[in-house]
Amino acid sequence: MLHIEDLHVKVGEKEVLHDINLHINEGETHVLLGPNGSGKTTLLMTIMGFSNYTITDGKILFKGEDVTRMHAHERAKRGIGMLFQRPPTISGLKLGKLLTAISRKKNEDIRALAQSVHMDTFLERDINKGFSGGEIKRSEVLQLMIQNPDFIMLDEPESGVDLENISLMGAAIGSLLEKDKHVINREKSGLVITHTGYILDYLETDRGHVMCDGQIKCHGNPREILKDIKQHGYKECLECRHE
Repeated sequence: MLHIEDLHVKVGEKEVLHDINLHINEGETHVLLGPNGSGKTTLLMTIMGFSNYTITDGKILFKGEDVTRMHAHERAKRGIGMLFQRPPTISGLKLGKLLTAISRKKNEDIRALAQSVHMDTFLERDINKGFSGGEIKRSEVLQLMIQNPDFIMLDEPESGVDLENISLMGAAIGSLLEKDKHVINREKSGLVITHTGYILDYLETDRGHVMCDGQIKCHGNPREILKDIKQHGYKECLECRHE
């Protein structure tokens, strides 16, 4: 599904990502952990194709196609979607209008999908205007449900969300990632950034990675990695014990 090879990325004049190699197969969900400022969000924004993130070396392949130089909208059309950590407020644009515009199915029952994440009463409201943290995240999940991408990136989905909303979002994200299907029948893949690890209680994941100082330093079982981080911090991940 996703193949990243020897990726180097600059933001402004500073190189933030160094020699990133990451491979996510069809049907897999991977977790990316790391301290603040380590480059996790930069990696997701680079995969999505935002222009402030300049690839100086390496390449990104999506479903076998080189998307390294493609714009964000071209990647979205090919099936890459993202839940943002801090999405903007968009005054003057109703949530329902946006959902209609991005729907991949003409006869999609948008209201029914909105009801499933308790967002049906928000369809006539400006996007994220006056929304709580949990409402913003549910709005983002709903947009992904309508977009229905093949590869889903989630930037701290539990940030600013209470336990009830995490449970609701975990179920919705699990459905998006086809967790209700047998593993050999899953076609959608995902990459999740988490600091707290709470989302792992509600979402089945296959492999974990730790990013420090702009490099992926460690790979292994997500829960084992998270347990070590809670006990020892990120310092031990610099010398990986999970290979």
